[in-house]
Amino acid sequence: MQIHFNPGNDVEGRESLVQRAEEIVSDAVGRFSEQITRVEIYVSDENGAKKGVDDKRCTLEARVTGHQPVAVTHHASTFREAIGGAAHKLQRSLDHTLGRLDRT
Repeated sequence: MQIHFNPGNDVEGRESLVQRAEEIVSDAVGRFSEQITRVEIYVSDENGAKKGVDDKRCTLEARVTGHQPVAVTHHASTFREAIGGAAHKLQRSLDHTLGRLDRT
């Protein structure tokens, strides 16, 4: 499973954020690593330089072998919270999607 970090124009690609994002996503969906070829992490600050509540957005897109991609989005006050929330949503979505496939 490959993990790619894609910061928006308004986000500095700080190495610590990239590393932490990859760890969060890997921990959340690592058990599906045989079925996932790639996870794309997209982060952006919707208000740019202006401050705002829940203006940090993270979208995760998992490419599942032989199936349509699974995508989720989460908004939060910090990038780490947005990434963590999106990772949790992706984990639940994959549990539901891949669990349903196992039952058929």
